[in-house]
Amino acid sequence: MNVDLETVRIKSLADDAFYLADFITEEEEEVLLQKITTAPRHRWTCLSHRRLQTWPSALTKSNALISSPLQAWLVSPVISRFESLGVFADAPHKAPNHVLVNEYRPGQGIMPHEDGAAYFPLVATVSLGAPIVLDLYQKGQGRDSEDHRPQQRILQERRSLLVTTKKIYTDYLHGIAETTRDEGLGPDSICNWDLLREQDRYRCGWFERETRISLTYRDVLRVAKVGNTMKFLGGR
Repeated sequence: MNVDLETVRIKSLADDAFYLADFITEEEEEVLLQKITTAPRHRWTCLSHRRLQTWPSALTKSNALISSPLQAWLVSPVISRFESLGVFADAPHKAPNHVLVNEYRPGQGIMPHEDGAAYFPLVATVSLGAPIVLDLYQKGQGRDSEDHRPQQRILQERRSLLVTTKKIYTDYLHGIAETTRDEGLGPDSICNWDLLREQDRYRCGWFERETRISLTYRDVLRVAKVGNTMKFLGGR
């Protein structure tokens, strides 16, 4: 991919964050959605507000990943483009080894949270199917205060890539509002407005939610090889 990450930096954020609107093609998005939606039922974990897939597996109780390759459809073309962009160049394994696939239907979201110390502090998220707004909160913001509004908002379009790292990973919480309509959109409220592919679509200030699926790529720091996993699984 012939793109310099510096050209897609979200300049209004405190530290490194990048937004690439046209990361994959429509045809590639279609293939990824087909692979996700036709996955065996046992690959889905149903939570109260969404459902997800975990590849290649969930982490152990000690936050280790049992060594296993990612599925080919999760590798190409996404990870090869990460390599050309240098996205995971500073990560211990030089590439992501873990992917969460989250499905958000209209009205679904996720409470503000942090991803934690199990991962290298970098997240690369590919959005499929529909746009959605990601809210960023400074750690320590009172959840019950009247001023509990996101400090920053990032609009993630379908087929886009969002990379967040450093202070955005360590000092902020991120969440998705449980709503059927994202509102209050504009250049003063959306910090990546100048990088959007379809600004005109959002000039009205809102859009109705549709089903959005995200691929969240990360590098798990602790990896256990098969045959040496008892200490990671809690065995004695």
